[in-house]
Amino acid sequence: MKTIIVGLGNPILSDDGVGVLCAIEIKKLIPRKMEEDVEITEACVGGIRLMELLVGYDRAIIIDAIKSNNGHSVGAIRKMSLNDLREISPTQHSSSAHDTSLVTAIDFGKKLGLRLPFEYYIYAIEVDNISDFSENPSHEVSLAIPMVSEMVLNDLKDYSNANG
Repeated sequence: MKTIIVGLGNPILSDDGVGVLCAIEIKKLIPRKMEEDVEITEACVGGIRLMELLVGYDRAIIIDAIKSNNGHSVGAIRKMSLNDLREISPTQHSSSAHDTSLVTAIDFGKKLGLRLPFEYYIYAIEVDNISDFSENPSHEVSLAIPMVSEMVLNDLKDYSNANG
């Protein structure tokens, strides 16, 4: 099964770069035997552009910052499905492809007949500071990086063990 891991965010906007930092950490830790079936990349895109990155893969693991204001503490990790994302990020009244959510973009891609993943895992790390220029996330968000990296690697190992 061909898997893509995408670490999202802007690496110079403090906590917003956490997905990118997780992808970098996973690259360091991934066992060589998994490298053949897994591509790890960083991106600072969303919507249609992100969907385009996923074409041709069977499974997508997406890591990104989230600022939900729903009582989650900074640094909290939420493992979500595409349906979970659909519930919290609908595209409404979009006048530009730049405004399109990932879910809307994936739905659009499927209608076009693109070969998109059939499995999605989304790791959302609760953040606070996404506007200050800094290459370093806050302390709480920094603590989530090795935890998310390990969770992603465990997902890959579990799938690999289950499927031979």
